[in-house]
Amino acid sequence: MSELNAVIVGAGMAGVQTAVELRQQGWRGGITLLGEEPHAPYDRPPLSKSVLLGAAGGKQGVDVRFEVDFDALGVELRLGLRAQALRADEREVVTDTGVIPYDRLVVATGAYAVTLPGTSGLPDVHPLRTLDDASALRPVLDQRRQVVVVGAGWIGAEFATAARQAGCAVTVVEAADRPLARALPADVTEPMRGWYEEAGVELRTGTPVAAVEPGEVVLVDGARLPAEAVVVGIGARPATGWLGGSGVALDSGGDGAVLADDRLRTTADGVFAVGDCASFPSARYGERLLVHHWDNAVQGPRTAAANLLGDDERYDPVPYFWSEQFGRFVQYAGHHTTADAVLTRGDLSAPSWSVLWLRDGVLVALLAVDRPRDLTQGRKLITRSAVIDPAVAADPSVQLKSAVR
Repeated sequence: MSELNAVIVGAGMAGVQTAVELRQQGWRGGITLLGEEPHAPYDRPPLSKSVLLGAAGGKQGVDVRFEVDFDALGVELRLGLRAQALRADEREVVTDTGVIPYDRLVVATGAYAVTLPGTSGLPDVHPLRTLDDASALRPVLDQRRQVVVVGAGWIGAEFATAARQAGCAVTVVEAADRPLARALPADVTEPMRGWYEEAGVELRTGTPVAAVEPGEVVLVDGARLPAEAVVVGIGARPATGWLGGSGVALDSGGDGAVLADDRLRTTADGVFAVGDCASFPSARYGERLLVHHWDNAVQGPRTAAANLLGDDERYDPVPYFWSEQFGRFVQYAGHHTTADAVLTRGDLSAPSWSVLWLRDGVLVALLAVDRPRDLTQGRKLITRSAVIDPAVAADPSVQLKSAVR
């Protein structure tokens, strides 16, 4: 394959890992990695954690760039290029500086932060998705500004944590009736309200934002919240607009994700997709999954690279992510639905506890709060579709692996 070239669009974790995997698995042709941002490829999870607090400095302090020697790998790194269109029939990627031909293509363009309507261009309204976003928020923390966070999801909670540690006054506003409403059931999220209170964060739920005005956030109920800075964490959408009309099928009824198959192939010949921008059918869970987490960006490239090289490997991982918020280490593995049975391990008002989801007795998902052993064991049990004895599993003093029937 020495005469072939592979182009990877997107220089985040998924794109970088794809380049690394291609070389490690034997791709001998050229590899070109395109990145829209001007920065050298970097890791994103620290942006809402240590970067904000200065432990890793982004543009200053400890470097968050990937420890990858692209020259040694024979990877041509082209930064500051925006993909504008794909001509799949001609095997060409159109960028804002010209056309780049390919023999094989991997789409790894990730996702972009959803914005509040009417806030474009406002200087004190911030997303938190990129290195530049995190860098722009450092002065907010350094100057201990009064902050309103819109969205009580994972990112909102992580930023609120960092802001309180920096000494900022923080109010979190959530349109839903509780934090993490889209991710977890009410019985699980209700105790999390106390986390905000303990940290000195005011949490307002069931209160959508009507407008952002200079120095204020206006809620639909007429309340006006003082805000020297507004941080928006209301979700992300796959960055796939450039693929319209290309022959790569997108989820037109959803959020525009690439509809990859279980080998991470797209509907265009020679084109694969990995990471936040692509959904895939899961035989394990019986539905199509779109996973916006770091672990998916690490695992997917192994399968995509193998199949690009001619193998026939199925991609069906156990999704995993973690969050550090309000002094707690929160981990989740698997995937659950509202139809699954919920089983708790421990008191949800206690410092540490876990929640299991069972489907016909099979462990399909687990949430662990400061119980890393539960997560480690549970992830292995989910992988092997273990059947759990609920009576045994409900006892937090018993190791989870001992609850297998």
